[in-house]
Amino acid sequence: MHLLQLCKEDNRDLSVCVIEKGSEVGAHILSGNVFEPRALDELFPKWSEQQGEGQAFADLPLRQKATADRFYMLTQGSSIRLPNPPQMKNRGKNYIISLSELTRWLAKHAEEQGVDVFPGFAGKEVLYDWHNAVVGVATGDMGIAKDGSRKPSYTPGVDLMARLTLFGEGARGSLSQSLMQHYGLREAAGASPQTYALGLKEVWEVPEEQHQPGLVVHTVGYPLDNSTYGGGWIYHMESRRVSLGLVVGLDYANPSLSPYQEFQAFKRHPLVAATIVGGTCLQYGARSLNEGGLQSIPKLAFPGGALIGCSAGFLNTPKIKGTHTAMKSGIVAGEEAFRALGLADDAGKKARDGGYCVKGARLAGPITLRNYADRMEVSWVYQELERARNIRPGFSKWGLWGGMANAALITYLLRGREPWTLKHRHADHEATKLARDCPPKDYPKPDGVTTFDIPTSLYRSGTNHNHDQPPHLVLADPGLPEVVNHPQYGGPEAKYCPAGVYEYAADEASGRPRLVINAQNCLHCKACSIKDPRQNITWTVPEGGGGPNYTIM
Repeated sequence: MHLLQLCKEDNRDLSVCVIEKGSEVGAHILSGNVFEPRALDELFPKWSEQQGEGQAFADLPLRQKATADRFYMLTQGSSIRLPNPPQMKNRGKNYIISLSELTRWLAKHAEEQGVDVFPGFAGKEVLYDWHNAVVGVATGDMGIAKDGSRKPSYTPGVDLMARLTLFGEGARGSLSQSLMQHYGLREAAGASPQTYALGLKEVWEVPEEQHQPGLVVHTVGYPLDNSTYGGGWIYHMESRRVSLGLVVGLDYANPSLSPYQEFQAFKRHPLVAATIVGGTCLQYGARSLNEGGLQSIPKLAFPGGALIGCSAGFLNTPKIKGTHTAMKSGIVAGEEAFRALGLADDAGKKARDGGYCVKGARLAGPITLRNYADRMEVSWVYQELERARNIRPGFSKWGLWGGMANAALITYLLRGREPWTLKHRHADHEATKLARDCPPKDYPKPDGVTTFDIPTSLYRSGTNHNHDQPPHLVLADPGLPEVVNHPQYGGPEAKYCPAGVYEYAADEASGRPRLVINAQNCLHCKACSIKDPRQNITWTVPEGGGGPNYTIM
Protein backbone atom coordinates (compact mmCIF):
# COMPACT_ATOMS: atom_id res chain seq x y z
CA MET A 1 0.00 0.00 0.00
CA HIS A 2 2.75 2.45 0.95
CA LEU A 3 4.59 1.66 -2.30
CA LEU A 4 1.57 2.75 -4.33
CA GLN A 5 1.18 5.84 -2.15
CA LEU A 6 4.70 6.80 -3.20
CA CYS A 7 3.94 5.97 -6.84
CA LYS A 8 0.93 8.27 -6.76
CA GLU A 9 3.00 11.11 -5.32
CA ASP A 10 5.70 10.66 -7.99
CA ASN A 11 3.37 9.83 -10.88
CA ARG A 12 4.95 6.40 -11.39
CA ASP A 13 3.09 3.31 -12.53
CA LEU A 14 3.95 0.09 -10.72
CA SER A 15 1.89 -3.06 -10.28
CA VAL A 16 1.64 -4.58 -6.78
CA CYS A 17 0.10 -8.00 -6.15
CA VAL A 18 -0.59 -9.67 -2.79
CA ILE A 19 -1.47 -13.35 -2.47
CA GLU A 20 -3.10 -14.79 0.65
CA LYS A 21 -3.49 -18.51 1.36
CA GLY A 22 -6.61 -18.02 3.50
CA SER A 23 -10.11 -17.95 2.06
CA GLU A 24 -10.09 -14.21 2.69
CA VAL A 25 -7.61 -11.72 4.08
CA GLY A 26 -7.66 -12.11 7.86
CA ALA A 27 -8.88 -15.72 7.85
CA HIS A 28 -5.47 -16.95 9.05
CA ILE A 29 -4.62 -13.95 11.25
CA LEU A 30 -4.52 -14.48 15.01
CA SER A 31 -3.04 -12.19 17.64
CA GLY A 32 -3.77 -11.01 21.20
CA ASN A 33 -3.92 -8.00 20.30
CA VAL A 34 -3.21 -4.71 22.06
CA PHE A 35 -2.30 -2.60 19.07
CA GLU A 36 0.26 0.19 19.14
CA PRO A 37 -0.63 2.58 16.29
CA ARG A 38 2.84 4.02 15.75
CA ALA A 39 3.34 2.51 12.29
CA LEU A 40 -0.30 3.21 11.37
CA ASP A 41 0.39 6.88 12.16
CA GLU A 42 3.17 6.79 9.57
CA LEU A 43 1.04 5.05 6.96
CA PHE A 44 -2.00 7.30 7.50
CA PRO A 45 -0.72 10.41 9.34
CA LYS A 46 -4.12 11.94 10.16
CA TRP A 47 -6.31 8.86 10.53
CA SER A 48 -7.42 9.76 14.08
CA GLU A 49 -8.80 13.09 12.84
CA GLN A 50 -10.92 11.43 10.12
CA GLN A 51 -13.05 8.92 12.01
CA GLY A 52 -16.34 10.78 11.88
CA GLU A 53 -19.34 9.45 10.00
CA GLY A 54 -18.70 9.46 6.26
CA GLN A 55 -14.97 10.14 6.65
CA ALA A 56 -12.15 7.99 5.30
CA PHE A 57 -11.41 6.14 8.56
CA ALA A 58 -14.90 5.90 10.01
CA ASP A 59 -14.86 2.10 9.70
CA LEU A 60 -11.29 1.58 10.96
CA PRO A 61 -11.66 -1.23 13.53
CA LEU A 62 -9.82 0.57 16.35
CA ARG A 63 -12.79 1.02 18.62
CA GLN A 64 -11.61 0.22 22.15
CA LYS A 65 -8.75 2.15 23.66
CA ALA A 66 -6.90 0.55 26.59
CA THR A 67 -8.11 2.12 29.84
CA ALA A 68 -6.20 0.19 32.52
CA ASP A 69 -3.26 -2.21 32.88
CA ARG A 70 -2.81 -5.00 35.43
CA PHE A 71 -0.06 -7.57 35.85
CA TYR A 72 -0.41 -10.66 38.05
CA MET A 73 1.67 -13.54 39.29
CA LEU A 74 -0.61 -16.58 39.44
CA THR A 75 -0.34 -19.52 41.80
CA GLN A 76 -2.70 -22.47 41.56
CA GLY A 77 -5.49 -20.84 43.55
CA SER A 78 -4.56 -17.19 43.98
CA SER A 79 -3.14 -14.14 42.26
CA ILE A 80 -0.62 -11.52 43.36
CA ARG A 81 -0.71 -8.15 41.68
CA LEU A 82 2.72 -6.91 40.57
CA PRO A 83 3.95 -3.53 39.29
CA ASN A 84 3.24 -3.15 35.60
CA PRO A 85 6.51 -3.13 33.57
CA PRO A 86 6.97 0.08 31.53
CA GLN A 87 6.98 -1.75 28.19
CA MET A 88 3.58 -3.27 29.00
CA LYS A 89 1.79 0.01 29.75
CA ASN A 90 -1.02 0.54 27.25
CA ARG A 91 -3.48 2.84 28.99
CA GLY A 92 -4.62 5.78 26.91
CA LYS A 93 -2.40 5.12 23.90
CA ASN A 94 -3.02 1.61 22.52
CA TYR A 95 -6.12 -0.22 21.30
CA ILE A 96 -7.58 -3.65 22.02
CA ILE A 97 -8.44 -5.01 18.58
CA SER A 98 -9.09 -8.03 16.44
CA LEU A 99 -6.09 -8.24 14.10
CA SER A 100 -8.07 -10.34 11.62
CA GLU A 101 -10.55 -7.44 11.37
CA LEU A 102 -7.77 -4.87 10.94
CA THR A 103 -6.04 -6.84 8.17
CA ARG A 104 -9.34 -7.14 6.30
CA TRP A 105 -9.77 -3.37 6.58
CA LEU A 106 -6.21 -2.79 5.34
CA ALA A 107 -6.78 -5.16 2.41
CA LYS A 108 -9.88 -3.23 1.38
CA HIS A 109 -7.99 0.07 1.47
CA ALA A 110 -5.03 -1.46 -0.36
CA GLU A 111 -7.36 -2.49 -3.18
CA GLU A 112 -8.73 1.06 -3.30
CA GLN A 113 -5.13 2.24 -3.75
CA GLY A 114 -4.71 -0.16 -6.68
CA VAL A 115 -3.14 -3.22 -5.07
CA ASP A 116 -4.28 -6.54 -6.56
CA VAL A 117 -5.23 -8.79 -3.62
CA PHE A 118 -5.81 -12.49 -4.35
CA PRO A 119 -7.10 -14.54 -1.38
CA GLY A 120 -7.27 -18.30 -1.70
CA PHE A 121 -3.90 -18.59 -3.47
CA ALA A 122 -1.17 -20.34 -1.52
CA GLY A 123 2.47 -19.64 -2.39
CA LYS A 124 3.93 -23.12 -2.93
CA GLU A 125 7.40 -22.51 -4.32
CA VAL A 126 9.94 -19.71 -4.71
CA LEU A 127 10.97 -19.14 -8.33
CA TYR A 128 14.63 -18.45 -9.20
CA ASP A 129 16.34 -17.45 -12.42
CA TRP A 130 19.69 -18.58 -13.84
CA HIS A 131 21.42 -15.91 -11.77
CA ASN A 132 20.04 -17.45 -8.53
CA ALA A 133 17.79 -14.45 -7.99
CA VAL A 134 14.17 -14.63 -6.85
CA VAL A 135 11.81 -13.83 -9.72
CA GLY A 136 8.47 -14.59 -8.06
CA VAL A 137 6.48 -17.44 -6.55
CA ALA A 138 4.42 -20.33 -7.86
CA THR A 139 0.99 -20.96 -6.40
CA GLY A 140 -0.13 -24.49 -5.65
CA ASP A 141 -2.16 -26.64 -7.99
CA MET A 142 -5.85 -27.04 -7.18
CA GLY A 143 -7.84 -30.23 -7.68
CA ILE A 144 -5.12 -32.81 -7.01
CA ALA A 145 -6.43 -35.98 -5.34
CA LYS A 146 -4.77 -37.65 -2.37
CA ASP A 147 -3.25 -40.28 -4.66
CA GLY A 148 -1.72 -37.57 -6.87
CA SER A 149 -4.18 -37.90 -9.74
CA ARG A 150 -5.97 -34.94 -11.28
CA LYS A 151 -9.62 -34.51 -10.35
CA PRO A 152 -12.15 -32.99 -12.76
CA SER A 153 -11.74 -29.70 -10.86
CA TYR A 154 -7.99 -29.62 -11.53
CA THR A 155 -6.50 -26.16 -12.03
CA PRO A 156 -2.74 -25.74 -12.39
CA GLY A 157 -0.88 -23.30 -10.19
CA VAL A 158 0.29 -19.99 -11.54
CA ASP A 159 3.83 -18.62 -11.80
CA LEU A 160 3.62 -15.05 -10.50
CA MET A 161 6.68 -13.27 -11.87
CA ALA A 162 7.96 -10.11 -10.23
CA ARG A 163 11.01 -7.89 -10.24
CA LEU A 164 10.80 -7.76 -6.45
CA THR A 165 9.09 -10.17 -4.06
CA LEU A 166 8.54 -9.37 -0.37
CA PHE A 167 7.81 -12.33 1.91
CA GLY A 168 5.50 -11.58 4.85
CA GLU A 169 4.15 -15.01 5.81
CA GLY A 170 4.25 -14.62 9.58
CA ALA A 171 6.24 -16.85 11.92
CA ARG A 172 7.79 -19.96 10.37
CA GLY A 173 6.47 -19.29 6.88
CA SER A 174 7.24 -22.17 4.51
CA LEU A 175 8.64 -20.00 1.70
CA SER A 176 10.61 -17.85 4.14
CA GLN A 177 12.15 -20.98 5.67
CA SER A 178 13.17 -22.22 2.23
CA LEU A 179 14.74 -18.84 1.42
CA MET A 180 16.77 -18.86 4.65
CA GLN A 181 18.12 -22.27 3.75
CA HIS A 182 18.68 -21.46 0.07
CA TYR A 183 20.66 -18.27 0.71
CA GLY A 184 22.03 -19.14 4.16
CA LEU A 185 20.44 -15.97 5.55
CA ARG A 186 20.69 -16.97 9.18
CA GLU A 187 24.35 -17.94 8.84
CA ALA A 188 25.12 -14.77 6.85
CA ALA A 189 23.85 -12.63 9.73
CA GLY A 190 25.48 -14.74 12.45
CA ALA A 191 22.01 -15.08 13.97
CA SER A 192 21.06 -17.26 16.91
CA PRO A 193 18.50 -20.00 16.29
CA GLN A 194 14.99 -18.60 16.24
CA THR A 195 12.96 -19.50 19.31
CA TYR A 196 9.18 -19.73 19.18
CA ALA A 197 6.10 -19.87 21.36
CA LEU A 198 2.62 -21.19 20.72
CA GLY A 199 -0.24 -18.79 21.41
CA LEU A 200 -3.72 -20.22 22.07
CA LYS A 201 -6.64 -17.82 22.05
CA GLU A 202 -10.38 -17.64 22.58
CA VAL A 203 -12.81 -14.77 22.21
CA TRP A 204 -15.73 -14.79 24.63
CA GLU A 205 -18.93 -12.83 25.00
CA VAL A 206 -19.35 -12.26 28.74
CA PRO A 207 -22.15 -10.92 30.97
CA GLU A 208 -22.32 -7.15 31.25
CA GLU A 209 -21.41 -7.10 34.94
CA GLN A 210 -18.13 -8.95 34.22
CA HIS A 211 -17.10 -6.75 31.34
CA GLN A 212 -14.61 -3.92 31.92
CA PRO A 213 -14.05 -2.30 28.50
CA GLY A 214 -10.41 -1.40 27.93
CA LEU A 215 -8.93 -3.46 30.77
CA VAL A 216 -5.62 -5.14 29.84
CA VAL A 217 -4.47 -8.01 32.08
CA HIS A 218 -1.23 -9.98 31.76
CA THR A 219 -0.15 -12.92 33.91
CA VAL A 220 2.89 -15.08 34.61
CA GLY A 221 3.20 -18.25 36.63
CA TYR A 222 0.39 -20.80 36.84
CA PRO A 223 -0.36 -23.04 35.03
CA LEU A 224 3.20 -23.21 33.66
CA ASP A 225 6.04 -24.56 35.76
CA ASN A 226 9.03 -22.40 36.68
CA SER A 227 11.19 -23.74 33.85
CA THR A 228 8.62 -23.12 31.09
CA TYR A 229 8.43 -19.64 29.62
CA GLY A 230 5.05 -18.12 28.94
CA GLY A 231 2.11 -16.18 30.29
CA GLY A 232 -1.54 -15.36 29.87
CA TRP A 233 -3.68 -12.42 28.89
CA ILE A 234 -7.22 -11.14 29.36
CA TYR A 235 -8.18 -8.20 27.13
CA HIS A 236 -11.62 -6.61 27.48
CA MET A 237 -12.71 -5.59 23.98
CA GLU A 238 -15.84 -3.64 23.04
CA SER A 239 -19.36 -5.12 22.86
CA ARG A 240 -18.95 -7.40 25.92
CA ARG A 241 -16.21 -9.35 24.19
CA VAL A 242 -13.10 -10.60 25.95
CA SER A 243 -9.94 -11.91 24.31
CA LEU A 244 -8.06 -14.36 26.48
CA GLY A 245 -5.19 -16.71 25.85
CA LEU A 246 -1.99 -18.38 26.90
CA VAL A 247 1.46 -18.24 25.31
CA VAL A 248 3.75 -21.24 25.90
CA GLY A 249 7.42 -21.08 24.92
CA LEU A 250 8.20 -24.02 22.64
CA ASP A 251 11.60 -24.52 24.24
CA TYR A 252 9.92 -26.45 27.07
CA ALA A 253 11.58 -29.71 28.11
CA ASN A 254 8.80 -32.11 29.15
CA PRO A 255 7.41 -33.94 26.08
CA SER A 256 4.16 -34.76 27.91
CA LEU A 257 3.29 -31.06 28.29
CA SER A 258 0.26 -30.07 26.22
CA PRO A 259 -0.07 -26.34 25.48
CA TYR A 260 -3.77 -26.88 24.76
CA GLN A 261 -4.37 -28.49 28.14
CA GLU A 262 -2.30 -25.82 29.88
CA PHE A 263 -4.65 -23.27 28.31
CA GLN A 264 -7.64 -25.13 29.75
CA ALA A 265 -5.94 -25.07 33.16
CA PHE A 266 -5.39 -21.31 32.78
CA LYS A 267 -9.13 -20.84 32.33
CA ARG A 268 -9.81 -22.77 35.55
CA HIS A 269 -7.85 -20.25 37.60
CA PRO A 270 -10.19 -18.08 39.72
CA LEU A 271 -8.94 -14.83 38.17
CA VAL A 272 -9.78 -16.03 34.66
CA ALA A 273 -12.87 -18.05 35.49
CA ALA A 274 -14.48 -15.02 37.18
CA THR A 275 -14.29 -13.18 33.87
CA ILE A 276 -15.80 -15.84 31.57
CA VAL A 277 -18.25 -17.76 33.79
CA GLY A 278 -21.74 -17.45 32.37
CA GLY A 279 -20.35 -16.31 29.04
CA THR A 280 -20.15 -17.89 25.58
CA CYS A 281 -16.99 -18.86 23.74
CA LEU A 282 -17.25 -17.44 20.22
CA GLN A 283 -14.01 -18.45 18.54
CA TYR A 284 -10.81 -20.43 19.12
CA GLY A 285 -7.47 -20.54 17.40
CA ALA A 286 -3.72 -21.04 17.78
CA ARG A 287 -0.59 -19.71 16.09
CA SER A 288 3.14 -19.86 16.60
CA LEU A 289 5.06 -16.64 17.17
CA ASN A 290 8.77 -15.90 17.07
CA GLU A 291 10.42 -14.78 20.28
CA GLY A 292 14.11 -14.74 19.35
CA GLY A 293 14.32 -10.97 19.08
CA LEU A 294 17.27 -9.01 17.78
CA GLN A 295 19.84 -11.80 17.98
CA SER A 296 17.70 -14.15 15.85
CA ILE A 297 17.04 -11.85 12.90
CA PRO A 298 18.53 -13.28 9.68
CA LYS A 299 19.95 -11.36 6.76
CA LEU A 300 16.91 -9.52 5.43
CA ALA A 301 17.57 -8.95 1.73
CA PHE A 302 18.62 -11.22 -1.12
CA PRO A 303 18.65 -10.90 -4.92
CA GLY A 304 15.11 -10.16 -6.03
CA GLY A 305 13.43 -9.87 -2.62
CA ALA A 306 13.40 -9.46 1.14
CA LEU A 307 11.83 -10.73 4.37
CA ILE A 308 9.40 -8.49 6.23
CA GLY A 309 7.34 -8.72 9.42
CA CYS A 310 7.35 -11.93 11.41
CA SER A 311 8.96 -13.79 8.52
CA ALA A 312 12.05 -11.89 9.63
CA GLY A 313 11.23 -12.03 13.35
CA PHE A 314 10.59 -8.44 14.48
CA LEU A 315 8.27 -9.29 17.39
CA ASN A 316 9.13 -7.49 20.65
CA THR A 317 8.60 -10.31 23.15
CA PRO A 318 8.73 -8.39 26.48
CA LYS A 319 6.36 -5.79 25.04
CA ILE A 320 4.10 -8.58 23.71
CA LYS A 321 3.72 -6.73 20.43
CA GLY A 322 4.80 -7.34 16.87
CA THR A 323 2.13 -5.82 14.64
CA HIS A 324 3.58 -2.31 14.78
CA THR A 325 7.10 -3.55 14.02
CA ALA A 326 5.85 -5.75 11.18
CA MET A 327 4.01 -2.79 9.65
CA LYS A 328 7.08 -0.58 9.98
CA SER A 329 9.23 -3.15 8.18
CA GLY A 330 6.68 -3.19 5.36
CA ILE A 331 6.77 0.61 5.15
CA VAL A 332 10.58 0.67 5.00
CA ALA A 333 10.68 -2.18 2.46
CA GLY A 334 8.08 -0.35 0.35
CA GLU A 335 10.16 2.81 0.34
CA GLU A 336 13.30 0.90 -0.60
CA ALA A 337 11.44 -1.01 -3.31
CA PHE A 338 10.16 2.28 -4.74
CA ARG A 339 13.69 3.67 -4.80
CA ALA A 340 15.30 0.53 -6.27
CA LEU A 341 12.65 0.02 -8.95
CA GLY A 342 12.80 3.70 -9.84
CA LEU A 343 16.56 3.56 -10.29
CA ALA A 344 16.24 0.44 -12.44
CA ASP A 345 13.52 2.03 -14.58
CA ASP A 346 15.51 5.24 -15.01
CA ALA A 347 18.63 3.30 -15.95
CA GLY A 348 16.65 1.22 -18.44
CA LYS A 349 15.13 4.30 -20.04
CA LYS A 350 18.52 5.95 -20.30
CA ALA A 351 20.03 2.85 -21.88
CA ARG A 352 17.21 2.49 -24.38
CA ASP A 353 17.31 6.18 -25.26
CA GLY A 354 21.05 5.82 -25.84
CA GLY A 355 20.44 2.91 -28.15
CA TYR A 356 22.70 0.40 -26.38
CA CYS A 357 20.16 -1.84 -24.67
CA VAL A 358 17.71 -4.37 -26.02
CA LYS A 359 14.28 -3.67 -24.57
CA GLY A 360 13.54 -5.99 -21.65
CA ALA A 361 17.18 -7.01 -21.16
CA ARG A 362 18.59 -7.10 -17.64
CA LEU A 363 20.93 -4.17 -17.11
CA ALA A 364 22.82 -4.68 -13.88
CA GLY A 365 21.67 -7.96 -12.42
CA PRO A 366 18.71 -8.53 -10.14
CA ILE A 367 17.19 -5.76 -8.05
CA THR A 368 18.33 -5.97 -4.42
CA LEU A 369 17.08 -3.84 -1.54
CA ARG A 370 20.61 -3.03 -0.44
CA ASN A 371 19.62 -0.31 2.05
CA TYR A 372 16.63 -2.09 3.60
CA ALA A 373 18.60 -3.77 6.40
CA ASP A 374 20.59 -0.59 7.13
CA ARG A 375 17.42 1.46 7.40
CA MET A 376 15.80 -1.09 9.68
CA GLU A 377 18.87 -1.04 11.92
CA VAL A 378 18.54 2.72 12.48
CA SER A 379 14.75 2.61 12.87
CA TRP A 380 12.75 2.61 16.09
CA VAL A 381 12.12 -1.12 15.51
CA TYR A 382 15.74 -2.01 16.22
CA GLN A 383 15.87 0.50 19.06
CA GLU A 384 13.01 -1.39 20.73
CA LEU A 385 14.57 -4.78 20.08
CA GLU A 386 18.00 -3.62 21.24
CA ARG A 387 16.63 -2.52 24.61
CA ALA A 388 14.74 -5.80 25.07
CA ARG A 389 17.29 -8.22 23.60
CA ASN A 390 18.42 -9.86 26.85
CA ILE A 391 15.05 -10.32 28.54
CA ARG A 392 13.63 -13.39 26.77
CA PRO A 393 16.88 -15.43 26.76
CA GLY A 394 17.20 -14.74 30.50
CA PHE A 395 14.13 -16.89 31.15
CA SER A 396 15.59 -19.78 29.14
CA LYS A 397 18.85 -19.49 31.04
CA TRP A 398 17.59 -18.97 34.60
CA GLY A 399 13.91 -19.99 34.67
CA LEU A 400 10.98 -17.91 35.95
CA TRP A 401 12.49 -16.33 39.05
CA GLY A 402 15.94 -15.70 37.63
CA GLY A 403 14.38 -14.49 34.40
CA MET A 404 12.14 -12.01 36.22
CA ALA A 405 15.09 -10.68 38.24
CA ASN A 406 17.09 -10.29 35.02
CA ALA A 407 14.13 -8.56 33.32
CA ALA A 408 13.75 -6.13 36.23
CA LEU A 409 17.47 -5.31 36.20
CA ILE A 410 17.40 -4.59 32.46
CA THR A 411 14.08 -2.74 32.46
CA TYR A 412 14.62 -0.43 35.42
CA LEU A 413 18.41 -0.04 35.68
CA LEU A 414 20.39 -1.04 32.60
CA ARG A 415 17.66 -0.18 30.06
CA GLY A 416 19.30 -2.14 27.26
CA ARG A 417 22.73 -0.57 27.73
CA GLU A 418 24.32 -3.74 29.10
CA PRO A 419 27.54 -4.53 27.21
CA TRP A 420 26.56 -8.15 26.55
CA THR A 421 24.02 -9.99 24.46
CA LEU A 422 22.65 -13.33 25.62
CA LYS A 423 22.37 -15.87 22.82
CA HIS A 424 19.68 -18.46 22.25
CA ARG A 425 21.69 -21.61 22.77
CA HIS A 426 19.66 -24.09 20.76
CA ALA A 427 16.60 -24.58 18.60
CA ASP A 428 13.37 -25.35 20.47
CA HIS A 429 13.19 -29.00 19.45
CA GLU A 430 16.64 -29.58 20.95
CA ALA A 431 15.32 -28.64 24.40
CA THR A 432 12.90 -31.59 24.46
CA LYS A 433 13.98 -34.27 26.92
CA LEU A 434 13.24 -37.98 26.76
CA ALA A 435 9.99 -39.07 28.39
CA ARG A 436 11.81 -41.19 30.95
CA ASP A 437 13.60 -38.09 32.25
CA CYS A 438 10.44 -36.06 32.89
CA PRO A 439 7.43 -36.50 35.20
CA PRO A 440 4.29 -37.37 33.22
CA LYS A 441 1.62 -34.69 33.11
CA ASP A 442 -2.00 -35.65 33.66
CA TYR A 443 -4.82 -33.27 32.80
CA PRO A 444 -8.46 -33.37 33.99
CA LYS A 445 -11.34 -33.75 31.58
CA PRO A 446 -13.00 -30.54 30.36
CA ASP A 447 -16.29 -29.45 31.91
CA GLY A 448 -17.82 -28.28 28.63
CA VAL A 449 -18.66 -24.92 30.21
CA THR A 450 -15.40 -22.96 30.37
CA THR A 451 -13.01 -25.74 29.35
CA PHE A 452 -13.43 -27.82 26.20
CA ASP A 453 -12.07 -30.79 24.30
CA ILE A 454 -10.17 -30.21 21.07
CA PRO A 455 -13.00 -31.17 18.65
CA THR A 456 -15.30 -28.59 20.25
CA SER A 457 -12.65 -25.88 20.04
CA LEU A 458 -11.71 -26.88 16.52
CA TYR A 459 -15.30 -26.36 15.40
CA ARG A 460 -15.11 -22.78 16.69
CA SER A 461 -12.02 -22.12 14.56
CA GLY A 462 -13.94 -22.77 11.36
CA THR A 463 -11.01 -24.77 10.01
CA ASN A 464 -11.66 -26.76 6.87
CA HIS A 465 -9.60 -28.58 4.26
CA ASN A 466 -10.56 -30.66 1.28
CA HIS A 467 -10.01 -34.24 2.48
CA ASP A 468 -9.09 -35.52 -0.97
CA GLN A 469 -5.79 -33.73 -1.51
CA PRO A 470 -2.13 -34.66 -0.97
CA PRO A 471 -1.05 -34.29 2.67
CA HIS A 472 0.51 -30.93 3.43
CA LEU A 473 2.25 -32.33 6.52
CA VAL A 474 5.14 -34.33 5.14
CA LEU A 475 7.25 -36.84 7.08
CA ALA A 476 10.84 -37.12 5.86
CA ASP A 477 10.97 -40.61 7.39
CA PRO A 478 7.46 -42.09 7.77
CA GLY A 479 8.72 -44.82 10.11
CA LEU A 480 10.47 -42.51 12.58
CA PRO A 481 7.45 -41.70 14.81
CA GLU A 482 6.92 -45.38 15.64
CA VAL A 483 10.58 -46.16 16.41
CA VAL A 484 11.71 -42.85 17.98
CA ASN A 485 8.97 -40.36 18.87
CA HIS A 486 6.57 -42.74 20.57
CA PRO A 487 8.94 -45.06 22.47
CA GLN A 488 11.48 -42.35 23.42
CA TYR A 489 9.40 -39.19 23.77
CA GLY A 490 5.94 -40.57 24.50
CA GLY A 491 4.44 -39.37 21.22
CA PRO A 492 4.79 -35.59 21.70
CA GLU A 493 2.99 -34.79 18.42
CA ALA A 494 -0.32 -35.71 20.02
CA LYS A 495 0.37 -33.23 22.83
CA TYR A 496 1.98 -30.14 21.31
CA CYS A 497 -0.53 -29.91 18.44
CA PRO A 498 -3.48 -27.71 19.50
CA ALA A 499 -5.80 -29.13 16.83
CA GLY A 500 -5.67 -32.92 17.22
CA VAL A 501 -3.86 -33.37 13.91
CA TYR A 502 -1.58 -36.09 15.28
CA GLU A 503 -2.69 -39.16 17.21
CA TYR A 504 -1.34 -42.65 17.82
CA ALA A 505 -3.62 -45.61 17.13
CA ALA A 506 -2.93 -49.33 17.34
CA ASP A 507 -1.93 -50.83 14.01
CA GLU A 508 -4.50 -53.49 13.00
CA ALA A 509 -1.83 -55.96 11.92
CA SER A 510 0.89 -55.56 14.55
CA GLY A 511 -0.97 -53.92 17.41
CA ARG A 512 1.87 -51.43 17.80
CA PRO A 513 1.17 -47.66 18.02
CA ARG A 514 1.06 -46.02 14.61
CA LEU A 515 0.97 -42.29 13.92
CA VAL A 516 -2.22 -41.06 12.24
CA ILE A 517 -2.20 -37.57 10.70
CA ASN A 518 -5.58 -35.81 10.53
CA ALA A 519 -4.37 -33.04 8.22
CA GLN A 520 -7.90 -31.67 7.76
CA ASN A 521 -7.79 -30.41 11.38
CA CYS A 522 -4.71 -28.25 10.85
CA LEU A 523 -4.85 -24.66 12.18
CA HIS A 524 -1.65 -23.70 10.34
CA CYS A 525 0.03 -22.91 13.67
CA LYS A 526 3.37 -24.47 12.51
CA ALA A 527 4.13 -25.92 15.98
CA CYS A 528 4.79 -29.39 14.53
CA SER A 529 7.58 -28.19 12.24
CA ILE A 530 9.14 -26.36 15.20
CA LYS A 531 8.82 -28.86 18.06
CA ASP A 532 9.21 -32.30 16.42
CA PRO A 533 12.23 -33.79 18.24
CA ARG A 534 13.95 -35.02 15.08
CA GLN A 535 12.66 -32.31 12.71
CA ASN A 536 10.94 -35.02 10.72
CA ILE A 537 7.83 -32.97 9.89
CA THR A 538 7.79 -30.40 7.09
CA TRP A 539 4.81 -28.05 6.99
CA THR A 540 3.82 -27.16 3.42
CA VAL A 541 0.82 -25.24 2.15
CA PRO A 542 -2.40 -27.13 1.38
CA GLU A 543 -4.78 -26.02 -1.35
CA GLY A 544 -5.43 -22.30 -1.19
CA GLY A 545 -8.46 -21.33 0.88
CA GLY A 546 -8.06 -24.21 3.34
CA GLY A 547 -7.37 -23.82 7.03
CA PRO A 548 -9.03 -21.76 9.76
CA ASN A 549 -11.56 -19.03 9.08
CA TYR A 550 -10.96 -16.48 11.80
CA THR A 551 -13.22 -13.45 11.82
CA ILE A 552 -12.71 -11.81 15.23
CA MET A 553 -9.25 -13.07 16.22
